[in-house]
Amino acid sequence: MRTFSRWLVLAAFASGTTAYADANDLQVYQFGNPDQGELNFKLSANADFQAFARVMGAAITSVNLMPPETTGHSAWAVNAELSVVSLPDSILIPTESAQPSTVLIPSFHVRKGLPFSLELGGRVGWIEKSSQVVGTGEVKWAVNEGFTWLPDIGVRGHVTHLFGAKDLSLTVLGLDFGVGKQFPLGGMITLTPYGGLDLGFVGATSSRLDFNPTRSFEDSTADNSRAALEDTAEYKKVSFGDNMNQRLYGGVRFIGGVLQLGAELSLTRTGSVQPDPDSGETVGVPAVFAFNTTLGLDF
Repeated sequence: MRTFSRWLVLAAFASGTTAYADANDLQVYQFGNPDQGELNFKLSANADFQAFARVMGAAITSVNLMPPETTGHSAWAVNAELSVVSLPDSILIPTESAQPSTVLIPSFHVRKGLPFSLELGGRVGWIEKSSQVVGTGEVKWAVNEGFTWLPDIGVRGHVTHLFGAKDLSLTVLGLDFGVGKQFPLGGMITLTPYGGLDLGFVGATSSRLDFNPTRSFEDSTADNSRAALEDTAEYKKVSFGDNMNQRLYGGVRFIGGVLQLGAELSLTRTGSVQPDPDSGETVGVPAVFAFNTTLGLDF
């Protein structure tokens, strides 16, 4: 019985430790209360949330790592990837610990070629030091590929969603236009430089947040529900149609037999926001820079 009690205490301790947030877990309440007249009201709260959504949307969609050509109608490509994303210091990224200047996003990427120069793909990534996962689904059509004297041209549509972020829903819809050209180096070895423009439409919402977490238990009971709603609010919705990022990227892919290596640089312009809605003045949001690399199999 004593041994069982010890194991019970150990299990309770282990389960309790999982409640602690990791260093890069997001705490979106840090933008302040956007509801004018409340105790913790902050004029720029909605603009800060919008700027964060655009920067975070750029971070989770900062990778392509494939030229416009497809794998072929019966081929697969399986890759391990790593993105090193530089986050601007002037934009609040409300993490549990000190705001990082750079974040790593390792991911696993699978692509399958289909007839008619189509390709389906999926990517699952993890934001380091957090419980947040990034999921992407994509479809690509190679408008032109495989001609001797003409470049390959492709169009890719993609949807990326951030999972595991407390009180936050963040999704990016993307339309990517790419161009590249494969050069044979001998035998089964090829080198493919490529580049393109990726338009990302960012959408984000928050849950209703409590900006007075120290309120007493009595104020939070059903008998005093009006007091429990004081100093609570949600941020203004970030709409897809009004928040477009522009990502310019360029990279190179090397294939030797079934081995595939690649590297890519990208720069995402994230537009501007209005800190004071009444003034009409806008403030530019800094661009997001990323370096990406991949190692995988093409077969």
